[in-house]
Amino acid sequence: MLNESGGIWKRDSLDLKLVVGDVTKPTDSEPSGWITWGTPTSLSQTTLKTPKAGLKNFASSGGSGVLMEDGTLVFPVSAFNTGNDGFSMIIYSMDNGEKWLLSTGVSSAKCLNPRITEWEGSILMIVDCENGQRVFESRDMGTTWTEAVGTLPGVWTKSKPVYQDLSLHVDALITATIEGRRVMLYIQRGHTSGKNKASALYLWVTDNNRSFYFGPVGMENAANSMLVSSLLYSDGSLHLLQRRGNGEGAVISLARLTEELNTIKSTFSTWAQLDASISASSTPTAGLVGLLSDAASGDTWIDDYRSVNAKVMNAVKVHDGFKFTGFGSGAIWPVNNRESNGPHTFVDYRFTLVATVIVHKVPKNSTTLLGAVLAEPISTLFIGLSYGADGTWETVFNGETTKSGSTWGPGKEYQVALMLQDGNKGSVYVDGVSVGSLATLPTPEVRGAEIADFYFVGGEDEEDKKSSSVTVKNVFLYNRPLGADELRMVKKGDGSMHGSVSRALLLLLLGLWGFAALY
Repeated sequence: MLNESGGIWKRDSLDLKLVVGDVTKPTDSEPSGWITWGTPTSLSQTTLKTPKAGLKNFASSGGSGVLMEDGTLVFPVSAFNTGNDGFSMIIYSMDNGEKWLLSTGVSSAKCLNPRITEWEGSILMIVDCENGQRVFESRDMGTTWTEAVGTLPGVWTKSKPVYQDLSLHVDALITATIEGRRVMLYIQRGHTSGKNKASALYLWVTDNNRSFYFGPVGMENAANSMLVSSLLYSDGSLHLLQRRGNGEGAVISLARLTEELNTIKSTFSTWAQLDASISASSTPTAGLVGLLSDAASGDTWIDDYRSVNAKVMNAVKVHDGFKFTGFGSGAIWPVNNRESNGPHTFVDYRFTLVATVIVHKVPKNSTTLLGAVLAEPISTLFIGLSYGADGTWETVFNGETTKSGSTWGPGKEYQVALMLQDGNKGSVYVDGVSVGSLATLPTPEVRGAEIADFYFVGGEDEEDKKSSSVTVKNVFLYNRPLGADELRMVKKGDGSMHGSVSRALLLLLLGLWGFAALY
């Protein structure tokens, strides 16, 4: 708060003040509603409980508050100790605002700007720290906070310092029930095509299992370099509130996201249809977040679950997949690539990738078939499968290739799988049988880069570009390790189980691309 003293406006010490407003609802004669705000009241003069850690100054911070399902009111708060180190925490009331409590637990030091939401009885809190965004979770109203790495799909953590770079920064976070499905929606900065700086705002949607994004729903530019946003879902409508500013002033705008909400509903319908058709073949759908099959357009291999598409190079379309021949032919699935706004951050810790493959000829040298690759500039093949000129399968872990005791034959169809568990346990399977594993892979904290892409490779011989040829089809991505029995249940299939859904999806996406081209 600012107070005038001797003709000079001075800022009070950081204190928490509560302002309560009375809402006047719209009527036929007065279509606009009003809020009459009361006098700010200092909460430090109430029964506000003093938190631990010697915290002295407090400030409201971050996004909007949350009304939890049990009626508890919760707001995000920033706090500072005597050394001026910043922490994030919450303030809450369990009696409709009569009394307020500060959480006894706080985030790690030097983590500010909390944005909170309720999810399945817990409070999720995104904060900006020195080493990037982090996500914390509390199940006891902030008494304890646990870092929830990979809990919120698509939220980039531990990127560049946010005080120097706002790339991939979450601005708004809410929870809503849409079409009977409980989801989280958030606005996150991302990259537009051909741009190195994350200057676009994308709308992300997740049920904490599957996630997708679309947009941009807003853009930064030189004239409006500062941009803060909030989301509101009420009475079946989705709104985006934005504040744009520069050195000369600021403006606030409110937009109704009608088309975006329709896309969300349509995507949920697609998920339900796919799950029903795929599960009819006994293929597991729990944790299934991506599927590359028959839907494609040009050099794009379309994800049936509408999450992230793969880029195809020098390939021939076949039923349910692509045929790759020689060096320079292949596909890249940027599932966790920051430059491509890849949403699947979980792959750094756990995943199962299952694909049906055919190796058409014996190569001159050992050749990579598929693999999970670390982001540039490291670009190490972290977990992969190769096929040797001697007819043996070869596994790759952290760039090291090892021959297995299993063999392959040209022209035969195999189901292959890559798996990561607990961030450091890698496994490779062929037709449900393990051909290699390593339980001492580098953890995400020491790798130096995240798992960014899945590669499907046509060949690695630059001199003889026709020395190798493979077909890859029906690629399933799960956000969890599958058991041996589950692996055997994933059907190679002929695409008929979801063909009609894929065709409808392709038509819809072509329409969406036309819409996106208008931006």
